[in-house]
Amino acid sequence: MNTTTLTLNESWLSRRNLFDWVFAALVLAGGLFAFTRYAGSMDYYEKPILAAAAIAMISIGWFWRPLRVLAIVVAAASLLAISSYQGDLARADSVFWLKYFLSSQSAILWMSVLFFMSTMFYWLGFFGGKQADTFDAIASRLAWAAVTMALIGTMVRWYESHQLGPDIGHIPVSNLYEVFVLFCWLTAAFYLYFEERYNTRALGAFVMLVVSAAVGFLLWYTIVREAHEIQPLVPALQSWWMKLHVPANFIGYGTFSLAAMVAFAYLIKEQAEEKRWYKLTPIWLLGVALCFVPVAFRQRVQEAGGSYWVIYAGISALIAAGILLGRKRIAARLPANEVLDDVMYKSITVGFAFFTIATVLGALWAADAWGGYWSWDPKETWALIVWLNYAAWLHMRLVKGLRGTVAAWWALGGLAVTTFAFLGVNMFLSGLHSYGTL
Repeated sequence: MNTTTLTLNESWLSRRNLFDWVFAALVLAGGLFAFTRYAGSMDYYEKPILAAAAIAMISIGWFWRPLRVLAIVVAAASLLAISSYQGDLARADSVFWLKYFLSSQSAILWMSVLFFMSTMFYWLGFFGGKQADTFDAIASRLAWAAVTMALIGTMVRWYESHQLGPDIGHIPVSNLYEVFVLFCWLTAAFYLYFEERYNTRALGAFVMLVVSAAVGFLLWYTIVREAHEIQPLVPALQSWWMKLHVPANFIGYGTFSLAAMVAFAYLIKEQAEEKRWYKLTPIWLLGVALCFVPVAFRQRVQEAGGSYWVIYAGISALIAAGILLGRKRIAARLPANEVLDDVMYKSITVGFAFFTIATVLGALWAADAWGGYWSWDPKETWALIVWLNYAAWLHMRLVKGLRGTVAAWWALGGLAVTTFAFLGVNMFLSGLHSYGTL
């Protein structure tokens, strides 16, 4: 047994290169600096969270090595921004790289532009002929750049919140604006992992649609509500539970959305040879869903600019028409059905695991904040519906061998359930979780 253990350990160590160890040293040094400087401001729970975060970052960076470079670039840019502020947020209007690149709002706006550009280039890859691979490569790099800017914006926003006052500073996952940024980069990052894992970039066109839709909502929400302004936390959110519950929740939302868009690609591939256009149900559902969004928001929020949603509806119609007319070419470049099915399954598995953790953490947080683990609040009820939906999907997959078209339709339908739990509850219902109302 000792020989076997030694062999396994040597094999694991042999896979580590110099950059792995340098990355680990940098993460540990950063964690130690944060602990020595801010330990006095941390409570009993935040200290082990910091230690666990450092270990998790090293582990994830070793598991998927592109994240090492991402983490170092984000840390360097964030530190540059923080040092440029010199404790004065007014410098965001006078320091060039803060004003145009590294302040939280500038970085998030760059994120938005880069995600839109990435989506466009992914779709050009389907119709680019000999230049398709070039377009795909550009799209992938733009997606990486967007994730980078999103993380820089998040880190700098965290710093900016602390500069507004001792009771205002908080991790930026507390309202719709902040969690939409979280949703965008998490969904894109998980997609980029699968892109590298399966050596295919064709799925980016579909996954980036949902990311771009989220970015579109984020921009509209910023204009209508000035949501980018940092606000103090309400009492119920002033808890270390938020640092764990919300990110875990949005890993679930992001991977469920990714799975739904992969399912959509699967259905397009399955129906590529269908000549009766009225039988192409997935495309018509996409068009109806995208065009329903402007109607829902315009009726709900009267301040919304009509021109914004007219443009949104027009772009949505063009996307649906483009997929309808180019479905054969699109299907030809998509990976095999087995790959699509596997990505769908793995996305839902990861999402379900984290959503389960988030639900348990939410119950513990509720007990701490309100004295009860479960209150059948609308958000809690819909979270349970989401959990049951994907629990049933996984059960049917593992026990009954659910595959193919039925599994894809189910995963695509799950996006509607997830979207309502994420956003619809805030729009149409009220309750204890109404922190991001429209």
